Amino acid sequence: MPHRHDAEGGREPGDRWRAPYACRTATSRGRLVVEPASPTRNPFQRDRDRIIHSTAFRRLKHKTQVFVSHEGDHFRTRLTHTIEVAQIARALARALGLDEDLAEALALAHDLGHTPFGHTGEDALDACMAGLGGFDHNAQTLRIVTRLERRYAGFDGLNLTWETLEGLVKHNGPLLFPDGTPTERYATSGIPAAIVEYQAKQDLWLDSYASAEAQAAALADDIAYNAHDIDDGLRAGLFGLSDLRAVPFLAELLDEIDRLHPGLETTRATNELVRRVITRFVEGVIAESQRRLEALAPTDADAIRRASEPVIAFPASTETADREIKAFLYPNMYRHARIAPIRRDAAQVVKDLFERFSADPALMPAEWGEGCDGLDRPRKARRIADYIAGMTDWYALDEHRRLFDATPTLR
Repeated sequence: MPHRHDAEGGREPGDRWRAPYACRTATSRGRLVVEPASPTRNPFQRDRDRIIHSTAFRRLKHKTQVFVSHEGDHFRTRLTHTIEVAQIARALARALGLDEDLAEALALAHDLGHTPFGHTGEDALDACMAGLGGFDHNAQTLRIVTRLERRYAGFDGLNLTWETLEGLVKHNGPLLFPDGTPTERYATSGIPAAIVEYQAKQDLWLDSYASAEAQAAALADDIAYNAHDIDDGLRAGLFGLSDLRAVPFLAELLDEIDRLHPGLETTRATNELVRRVITRFVEGVIAESQRRLEALAPTDADAIRRASEPVIAFPASTETADREIKAFLYPNMYRHARIAPIRRDAAQVVKDLFERFSADPALMPAEWGEGCDGLDRPRKARRIADYIAGMTDWYALDEHRRLFDATPTLR
């Protein structure tokens, strides 16, 4: 039974408790490479710490969320976005009796596979890899934590627990239907090669939902970027508070702010709005998830995985608000006329780098370029994609300046 805060129960809001359907380190399916237990941390805490200390995590500081990272100090980067997602994921996990450490680890790692220049860079790299396996940032995250990080003497990657790997791979839900065919997301392209290759080593149950902790981290991602993209879009002057009234959910919140704080200055009104967006979405997820958990009555974490639908979810009203916010942001921010030239130039940088390294792999650092000429075309392309995907915005531009006579400023 989901926890309720009440005087009779003696719990205060924010108290930690553990539900029977939470993932537990005692029943973890473990790591691919068996390691001695840590004397000071449980396995999920150890996963979290390995993620934080990884090279890929540090690079998020200079990777784009929506705006190129040097556009201004106050816009989100992948790193600040990731920290916000982790905070919301922990809040959801705490309220629903889930394992906070696992939820946090999943939130911290969920964007490790992103390229420079945000989704623009991913789209460009995917186009470069057409016919060669494509590029998918979720699959790249798995590739990073199971292969590309080289910090330990005994294994490649971070050797994370099964539960963390499962949650990362299923960030967007199951990859396969029960009959083994790919779900809609992968119906055309097929399951990414990195996931197929790892699946042969360790079965991640691709045809089931992920744990409740992973579902909470995925919704935390949606909540965070809805709220902070509104904030960043207002800060950048792409739209104003009055424009947001086109979204009924936001109009209601703005009316509440006007009623409680008439004449409030724009900066404070923006912050009041963003706080309310996060709060309403979080409270909606908690209420809907409690309802679904009561109906399902899961007795362990696997009961969540075997459910016929997600158990951690938005209620219908919040799902509508989520859809309407995204519908507003798409033309007014992500495809805004001011952003379009930056997107075009960023995509060209990625394409230029891929073509130049394909023609002469020796232009890459030795650890990436050596032996490339002996690889078949798909494996050579994958190594080049790995190298480019790991770049920060700044490093990609520096590499472009090194190799080409003219490099766009992306401003």
